[in-house]
Amino acid sequence: MKGRVYKSTGSWYGVKGDDGHFYPSRLRGKFKQIDLKVNNPIAVGDYVTLNFEGEEAGKAVITEIHNRENYIIRQSTRKTAHVHILASNLNQALLLATLSFPRTSTGFIDRFLVSSEAYGIPAILVFNKKDLMEEKETEKCLELMNLYESIGYTCQLISAQTGEGLANVKALLSHKTTLVSGHSGVGKSTLLNALLPNINQTTAEVSVFANKGTHTTTFAEMFEGEEDSLIIDTPGIKELGLVEMAPEEISHYFPEMRKHLGECQFHNCLHINEPKCAVKAALKTGSIHASRYKNYCSMLENIDDHR
Repeated sequence: MKGRVYKSTGSWYGVKGDDGHFYPSRLRGKFKQIDLKVNNPIAVGDYVTLNFEGEEAGKAVITEIHNRENYIIRQSTRKTAHVHILASNLNQALLLATLSFPRTSTGFIDRFLVSSEAYGIPAILVFNKKDLMEEKETEKCLELMNLYESIGYTCQLISAQTGEGLANVKALLSHKTTLVSGHSGVGKSTLLNALLPNINQTTAEVSVFANKGTHTTTFAEMFEGEEDSLIIDTPGIKELGLVEMAPEEISHYFPEMRKHLGECQFHNCLHINEPKCAVKAALKTGSIHASRYKNYCSMLENIDDHR
């Protein structure tokens, strides 16, 4: 029987079969799906084949992982040189961000967008906690939204706590499989509880001392919402390292830089100190925002350090 993975706890998987029933499933054998060292061979969103022979009633063994349409990965926090697959077979990825308590930096936002672009997954930015924003914070948030919307990204400003703007988010999720990600404490669980009242995800307060959230989600899980929406909740991410990218590739995943491909004097231009660089020229005219270019340079430095 074919099924789709809804939950991954590391050793057991929750799989929904074609018959509509959920089966606790374990993995049989070793699987190599991508040319990377992964610490989770099966990810939420994977399509798999189930076998029931020799198993307890209601349980199954995963005997095959079907080819993934796409996936999004990050560097493993446990094993050096390994990666962790956040989810697979996605229609889009949603980053929930906050300006404070905790602060989501533009560096983190841009890394998330670059990762999504690299794997061909459309990204949405949702800024949360509007109800806690003072006037200056609201203005700053609207400026950020204008910046990312000008590049081509869909942005929303919401309050998961009060429900303001949730109708717009629901509309964006309709008939799609969406990965929801963000730092711990940005309100992912509160958002999911508002979108999916039956799941009752655990929430926790943000530490005022550290301005950081505590992890309330410990493993990835996919939930069914209204209008055939599938929403994948993931544990809060502190950092998002770029995986398996050559320095000359990174600018390809900035849409505003991608427009200038082929216009630089050198075909492998890194847009730093090279002469007749079209990206640097666009930066001077303001068509590439200074914060985006700064974060691009930071990504280059980190890749060099990693290598």
